[in-house]
Amino acid sequence: MSMERKGIRAGTRIPMELPVSIRWKSPAGIERRVEAKTGDISGNGLFILTPVRLRHDTEIQFTVLLPSEVTKVRTQLHCQGRVVRRRVRGAAAGIGVVIDDYQLLSPRQPV
Repeated sequence: MSMERKGIRAGTRIPMELPVSIRWKSPAGIERRVEAKTGDISGNGLFILTPVRLRHDTEIQFTVLLPSEVTKVRTQLHCQGRVVRRRVRGAAAGIGVVIDDYQLLSPRQPV
């Protein structure tokens, strides 16, 4: 059985609620966007609290605004990633996302 099936995740997860903007293309190729919040963050992924039901392996782009208390200056974490799990029950519905690539940008830099 794979580690994912057992529910074992690599890396320590840090509970952190930060604003995140998510973009993806629907199966019909239409660009979609939603504002959400992070639930927790690790070195290779995060859980995003959102009622949007994205399919497993959906490729997404997302930007998290990191506060100066975390990075000493306000910074945008802009990522390419994909959905690796989803939870659709209750108020904490959301998606587990793995980060495939990222950039750290100042809040004024275009994404």
